[in-house]
Amino acid sequence: MNTRRSSLMLGVIGLLLGLPLLAGAQAPTKVYRVGYIQTATAEEQLQLTKAFEDALRALGYIEGKNVVFERRFADGRPERLPELATQLARLDVDVIVTGANPVIAAVRQATTRIPVVMATSRDPVGAGFVQSLARPGGNITGLAGDPTPEVQRKRLELLKEAVPRAARIAVLWNPLPPAAETYRKEVESAAGILGIHLWAVGVRARSEFEEAFAAMSREGADAIVVLPDPLFFTARRQVVDLAMKYRLPAIYHAREFVEIGGLISYGVSLADQFRRAAVYVDKILKGARPADLPIEQGTTFELVLNLNTAKTLGLSIAPALRLRADDVIE
Repeated sequence: MNTRRSSLMLGVIGLLLGLPLLAGAQAPTKVYRVGYIQTATAEEQLQLTKAFEDALRALGYIEGKNVVFERRFADGRPERLPELATQLARLDVDVIVTGANPVIAAVRQATTRIPVVMATSRDPVGAGFVQSLARPGGNITGLAGDPTPEVQRKRLELLKEAVPRAARIAVLWNPLPPAAETYRKEVESAAGILGIHLWAVGVRARSEFEEAFAAMSREGADAIVVLPDPLFFTARRQVVDLAMKYRLPAIYHAREFVEIGGLISYGVSLADQFRRAAVYVDKILKGARPADLPIEQGTTFELVLNLNTAKTLGLSIAPALRLRADDVIE
């Protein structure tokens, strides 16, 4: 046997002997980078962050093993959002998970390429984030907490039912985020139908809350509608405390307000919204295009009442409203 033929045979034998080792070897685990950006502080957002990350873990994404989280919190300062969004874009993460409209707007300015999942949004079509609910058409998809402004009319009706004497109602709103004007107009339209005198009080920063509540009290407000906004959610303890200080019954969009002393809330579960966002992230990491993933609309709304707060405010909640509540805090 010549030397060349011997070398060839030895090479084949070596390859065959090595096949079991190759078969047992595993390809390196891909590590995904998930960006996560919110207006609140990490502590204020903890419940929702945990809901999202627990849901992603249940889908097989383990931090430090096959996923790394790039968390960014604006600490209640929305002016920091563009900077934080740009940081995530420069890191070229695989997907970015956002909170409400101001966060979505900042991320949209920072990137039109990286997939973005909205954990919650207000009227995403009207805000210009997506082309339609069925086919978003760009790099943004996810969930709509209040898919249409009509939800605001329902909140006003519930507040009127909880506080029948309320004839003068103030709307606390933040004029800055996309689609905010649409929601304010919807509440005003509903007030006209219900025969309620209503006026809007704008708040753009935490430092403005005290004066806003003092003004509503001076103007003789009987109750307040607090429109959904990440600024208000972040400062929910301050908002609820001021409502109690000025003895102003208020309706909110999330149960988190009622759990700390707010009177009544009506809206989708934010924790559930963040859990559902994990499903979108999973699909995108497996190759789905955001443009083809329909926006999931909130369909199940929960009504939460705090009877301790009602008692403190001297209100007697009608039995019919109590029975319709999904949760009653006593």
